[in-house]
Amino acid sequence: MAIWDGVEEFSVVAQTGSFTAAAQRLHVSTSHVSRQISALEQRLGVKLLARTTRSVRLTEVGADYLAQVDHLITALQDANQSVGGQNAALSGNIRVSAAGPFAEHTLAPLLLDFAAAHPQITLDLDFNNRTIDLVAEGYDFALRYGVLRNSSLIARKLVDHRLACVASADYLRDHGTPQTPKDLAGHSCLVANNDVWRFQDPETDKPLDVRVSGRMRTNNVPLMLEGVRRGFGIAYSPITNVQPLIDRGEAQAILTPFEDRSRSHWIVYPDRHLMPRHVRAAIDHLISAFN
Repeated sequence: MAIWDGVEEFSVVAQTGSFTAAAQRLHVSTSHVSRQISALEQRLGVKLLARTTRSVRLTEVGADYLAQVDHLITALQDANQSVGGQNAALSGNIRVSAAGPFAEHTLAPLLLDFAAAHPQITLDLDFNNRTIDLVAEGYDFALRYGVLRNSSLIARKLVDHRLACVASADYLRDHGTPQTPKDLAGHSCLVANNDVWRFQDPETDKPLDVRVSGRMRTNNVPLMLEGVRRGFGIAYSPITNVQPLIDRGEAQAILTPFEDRSRSHWIVYPDRHLMPRHVRAAIDHLISAFN
């Protein structure tokens, strides 16, 4: 048995906290991961992981061992890549979490272009609008929008996107057109996850926060767009979401001098040194497409 057997599996389980998530990350079976780690523990004569029916955690010895082997994993991956890995065909599955029109109309075509250029690549694209645990659920990377929360994930900016405030012509005819963000207090606003909408003062660039309410609350973008089209109220959403309505004449942009231009689309992923080469190449492809 090779001295390296089980080390990478152990490292990924330690990072994800799950044998299942580690297996998904490494594109192997859960039983393979379990066997490799059990064999590693037997060779070392220690318990590296404390297992229960609901969780996996490092033992004290396991934490010490992880600290010593992590840099070896990085060095080995770098060595493999430098000695001809760049010339080998990219292969493997890429599991991605994303949501919204930007993901569907921009991100997905770029990933399809990447897969078309590398026939041994397969894609698992989850476009459900839900909060996920990227590591525990075994995703390779995800698309995020807006101001990112602090986390252990690595984030790389794809592109900046402004927010746009829109309403249908019928709604504005019946209810009037707000001239400043404060005027929204007297309007029906289509609220997603946040009752406070942030604008920017066009003279000072300072944030202007306005609390809003309205006839409909939804975090589903197509439903929100339909609400705008039918005159249910005013929406405030990334320009990529609402531009089709504007282009078709089904909505008008309002409050444009006050739009928040501080938001961005991000690619987020776990520690890069554990990332398979084909996943790293896909992320680099997306980043380069916007640069």
